[in-house]
Amino acid sequence: MSTVLECIEFRAEALRIGREKLRTARAIDVRNPYTGERVGTAPVASLDDVRRAFDIAQAYVPKLSRYERSAILNRAAALLRERTEEASTLITSESGLSKKDSIYEIGRVADVLNFGANEALRDDGQVFSCDLTPHGKSRKVITTREPLLGVITAITPFNHPMNQVAHKVVPAVATNNRMVLKPSEKVPLSAYYFADLLYEAGLPPEMLQVVTGDPREIADELLTNRHVDLITFTGGVPIGKYIASKAGYRRIVLELGGNDPLIVMDDADLNKASDLAVQGSYKNSGQRCTAVKRMLVHQKVAAEFTELVVAKTKAWKYGDPMDKNNDMGTVIDEAAARRFQEIVNEAVAQGARLLVGNQREGALYSPTVLDGVRHEMTVVREETFGPISPILTFGSIDEAIAISNGTAFGLSSGICTNRLEDATRFARELKVGTVNVWEVPGYRIELTPFGGIKDSGLGYKEGVQEAIKSFTNCKTFTLPW
Repeated sequence: MSTVLECIEFRAEALRIGREKLRTARAIDVRNPYTGERVGTAPVASLDDVRRAFDIAQAYVPKLSRYERSAILNRAAALLRERTEEASTLITSESGLSKKDSIYEIGRVADVLNFGANEALRDDGQVFSCDLTPHGKSRKVITTREPLLGVITAITPFNHPMNQVAHKVVPAVATNNRMVLKPSEKVPLSAYYFADLLYEAGLPPEMLQVVTGDPREIADELLTNRHVDLITFTGGVPIGKYIASKAGYRRIVLELGGNDPLIVMDDADLNKASDLAVQGSYKNSGQRCTAVKRMLVHQKVAAEFTELVVAKTKAWKYGDPMDKNNDMGTVIDEAAARRFQEIVNEAVAQGARLLVGNQREGALYSPTVLDGVRHEMTVVREETFGPISPILTFGSIDEAIAISNGTAFGLSSGICTNRLEDATRFARELKVGTVNVWEVPGYRIELTPFGGIKDSGLGYKEGVQEAIKSFTNCKTFTLPW
């Protein structure tokens, strides 16, 4: 474990408020989940700190041209790509994600920056002619998009320490908005790093301020401050619903997780399907809202598919996150790993069969496969958010659709079939935000719409283009033509 620490520079962070880095009397220790060592500290903001950040943001009027916004985002992307090793090491040190996963994440963050730069240049206004009806006039209606009048509050989770931040911040920059960001206290270092990168690229600090602290002290202020116009949040259902209850007359964009299935039909290429199953379950240590949480497999091919998944799970290398040969590092902390072990033990006690895994050492939890699970078991009913693969069987497409839709979540899904009729029926009838054919549920590019329904969200989408729509006011004006 000592070799890991040689890669890590201790970071004692400060609040980013206005153009200052503010130290606070209290600090939160940030620990490496694999070694337990302190890798940094995050400041604990007071209510006055948070209020000051909003006051500064509201008072600042961004006047960056489209070109200037685009140039800042492209510069930040170039800087980040040059610093991939440094930035990915930071992510791994505070989150326990493997270097394979953190290097991939840096690439995704750079993509978000480049896509945002492109969108900043694109005028998505519309023009409508008015002489279209018998009582029409010779006029034009023209639409434009303007920044919000108030400030955006962004609250991000731990599972993608920098990419979740980028998906909030980049559309705000692209649209000349002002944002106060509160990242997860479990992984705050990556958020501060990202903010500094944007400042270096030329972003006025008033447009992006970063605060960390005790949610019990500052969360309500982040939601109800008089300057808040929109709240964008990614995280768990209970907190998302609490935000909705507090938001009042403010816009909210909620991404609240999922219980995503990979559905394997009887005509599927099982080698390809099992590859998707394993990758979808264990990448990012299973800590993705779009990870494969349930494998729904046609009973005709279940035995062969299960055998392949078990073999590939046993071959999935996990351990020291800094070892680039490992496919998977730790989960976020020991408490999470212990919870996964308890959920699996509960399922086994209720009749499920443990095929491989369920081994824990601190925050290190092994990839795990179960079959013989039932729908009412916690491991299937709830979002486990870890590297656990429960396998369920079905006998018909009707049953597969019913099982898939039989949860409170509606985020995403992956489909393994070569029958166009089945694929299109899944696309029509699954109550989710995304249906991916021959891909993991989480597949997307950073530009495309992403989000869920039911307990996965209110139907508003993220992704660079959709976030830009959420983060702007549409104005129309008309003139004689």
